[in-house]
Amino acid sequence: MTIQYTATCLFGLESLLGSEIDRLGYKRINTMDGRVTFEGDEATIARCNINLRYAERLFIKMGEFGASTFDELFEGTKAIEWEKYIGQNDAFPVKGHAIKSKLYSIPDCQSIVKKAVSERLGKKYGITWLPETEIKYQIEFFIFKDSASLMIDTSGAPLHKRGYRPQSTEAPLRETLSAALATLARPREDVLFWDPFCGSGTIAIEAALLMTNTAPGINRSFSGESYPQFDAEIWNDARDEAIANIKEDSSFEVYASDIDPSAVELTKANIKRAGVSSNIKAFVKDALTIETGGRRGTIVCNPPYGERLFSIEETENLYRNMGKHFKTLDKWQIYIITNNENFSSLYGRRADKIRKLYNGMIPCYFYQYFKN
Repeated sequence: MTIQYTATCLFGLESLLGSEIDRLGYKRINTMDGRVTFEGDEATIARCNINLRYAERLFIKMGEFGASTFDELFEGTKAIEWEKYIGQNDAFPVKGHAIKSKLYSIPDCQSIVKKAVSERLGKKYGITWLPETEIKYQIEFFIFKDSASLMIDTSGAPLHKRGYRPQSTEAPLRETLSAALATLARPREDVLFWDPFCGSGTIAIEAALLMTNTAPGINRSFSGESYPQFDAEIWNDARDEAIANIKEDSSFEVYASDIDPSAVELTKANIKRAGVSSNIKAFVKDALTIETGGRRGTIVCNPPYGERLFSIEETENLYRNMGKHFKTLDKWQIYIITNNENFSSLYGRRADKIRKLYNGMIPCYFYQYFKN
């Protein structure tokens, strides 16, 4: 059976997510800001939730239709075969977004969608009251330019929550964004990968997971596992496949350092939970004192932005000092993410490439220096 799925992601990661879906063998249908729609089978729900490194959530796409009025939203929603998934005792809360559309009131849209689904299910099951006491099917609507897409969430907790980071430092990067930074830095087995502002260790851990081909969702559960329409064996098979694909003999080496000893202790605990202790060394060190040791290396880091950590003046001084010191790291590649549009000037060197990304809702810039 062919099923349409939609995977969502942070803005700027669509191409990485699309390529990942391609590698898993699925056919892309459409790509837009923050989401990729594609076709798969029943096993896709398990393989994609477990393996997608850059996605925030995976949805079953139930239907799409024009909705410039509340009547159109109601009738379009009611026409969808919700009974294929939602039983007469199941819960179906509704949430969503509306962008550049005539229907912009989220509470009103939620109410209309909820009422339409309720009427559809009530008629199908011959009941006037739906108890909503059993399996939870989170419905999500996305209305863009008067076109409504209705979906069922299969992930539960967002996919960036891998399970290895129950606690974090004050200004963490999402795991999905960290994975993207690691990928864009083109890591190689024989090149040292170093995050000298490691915080809770997310960039370092995601780099190690990437290079050992460890599926990001291998150690967590998903809401889709409770859906009876999908055989439990597809989840077992997907996990077995993911375990078999781990590169046990990887020689990839990562350094995770920070000037804050408590951050390093937190990083060590997260590394252990992620199962990548053999690939990462975590230690206390000032980023402005690191040396190459005669090795080839790549730095990927998320220094303070001057918002939650450090003042603006302290942050700008840090960027200046980074530029001076990192210049001494002969032939190392440097990748730095910050929300400061004037970073290149402060750093003292124009980047070879700048890529706009988002850390949650914060617009950021990934400054890439390919050769020192």
